[in-house]
Amino acid sequence: MPDNPPNNGYRPEDVHGMTVRRLAIDGALEFTPNVYRDRRGLFASPYQEPAFTATFGRPLFPVRDLSHNVSARGVLRGIHYTSTPPGRAKYVYCPYGKVQDFLIDLRVGSPTFGRWDSTELDGDSCRGVYIPVGVGHAFLSLANDSMIVYAMSKGYVAEDELAISPLDPALGLTFPAGITPLQSDRDRAAPTLAEALDRGLLGDYALCRDVEAKLWQ
Repeated sequence: MPDNPPNNGYRPEDVHGMTVRRLAIDGALEFTPNVYRDRRGLFASPYQEPAFTATFGRPLFPVRDLSHNVSARGVLRGIHYTSTPPGRAKYVYCPYGKVQDFLIDLRVGSPTFGRWDSTELDGDSCRGVYIPVGVGHAFLSLANDSMIVYAMSKGYVAEDELAISPLDPALGLTFPAGITPLQSDRDRAAPTLAEALDRGLLGDYALCRDVEAKLWQ
C-alpha cells in the first residue's frame, strides 16, 4: 500500500474565491469557501459551481439524494462505500459541529489504492469534500451534535452499501487522542481491507472511473 505522509505534497490553490486542495487520493477534492460573519452569525457556500468546474472539469453530478446525519462526540461512522456497479459519488460538508473526516481509496488498480487522507470539517470553515465513485468515507465526531450533509449521485439502496473496518491496522487511520470511538454493530463487524479484497468486495478502478464519467449522461 502507498504510504500516508502527513503532508501529501498538494498545495492549496485559490480558485474562483474558494481554497481548493487535491487530496492524496486520485480524483478526491477539498473545497474551503469564504465565510462571511457579522453579529447575526455567518453565511457560506460550501459548494460553488465555478470553483468545482474549474478544478474538476465539469460541475457537480446531478444530485439524486440529499441526506444528513447527526453524531455525538466520539461517534465513528464508516468506512462506508457503495458497490460498483452501481457506484455513488458524494459531496459532503459539516454545517454544525466538527468531525475528522477520512477518505480511503478502495478502487483496485488505482494508483493510490489503500491510501487515505484526512481533513477537518466543521461549521466554522464550512469546508466540503468531493468523494469519487469507489472511494470509502469515514468520520470521527469531535463535538456533540455534529451534522454531516451528503449530496449524492444516486439514492440509498441497502444491499449496495458496504463497509471496511476503520480500525484495520494495515490502513493505519490515526484519530485524535482522548476519544474512545463509538461504532455501530455493522461497522464493528466490517472486514479489513485485505479481507474485502479477498472476497471480491472492492470495485475495479477503471470501472469506477467509467461509472463516474457516466453520472452526467
